[in-house]
Parts: sequence; structure tokens; C-alpha cells
Amino acid sequence: MKTPIQELLDYTTDLLHTFDSEERVAMAVLDYLKTNKKSMLEKEKEVMCKFADNYVEDECYASVTGSVGCDISTEEYFEKTFKTKER
Repeated sequence: MKTPIQELLDYTTDLLHTFDSEERVAMAVLDYLKTNKKSMLEKEKEVMCKFADNYVEDECYASVTGSVGCDISTEEYFEKTFKTKER
């Protein structure tokens, strides 16, 4: 799973290999953002809600006393889910 910003970074990297100047890359990225900003925000919400649901389902538990605990932190789960250490 990738966040919209990770997808944008991949898109930018691809453009850097395609265009001969950073100015052309910047223009292409701005055009992409202008065209896709609404769908990117909607996807961001969808990805983050799914992340939260999965974190609770995969890593959290209720004890006998009713308190909730989690095996790992949200930050650790984020790193595991989005593989940000590879970037």
C-alpha cells in the first residue's frame, strides 16, 4: 500500500528520468497536482482510515480488565505498512 505522497514521489522520479530539465519536471508535477489534488485527498483519507482499522485489528487487543493494549506503536506499524525505511 502506498500513500498519495509516495505515489507522487514515484511519479516525480519517473519524470526525472524522462525530461531533460528540472524545470520541465516541476511543471509536469504541478500539472499533475492541479489535475489530481481532489482524488489524492480522497485517497489519502481512504488509505489512512484503512491504516487505522488494520492497526487496531492487527496489533491491538483488549485485556480481561477491558483496557486496550497494542503490541507495537502506530509509528512502528506505519513503517511496516508503508515500508518507509526503504525510501
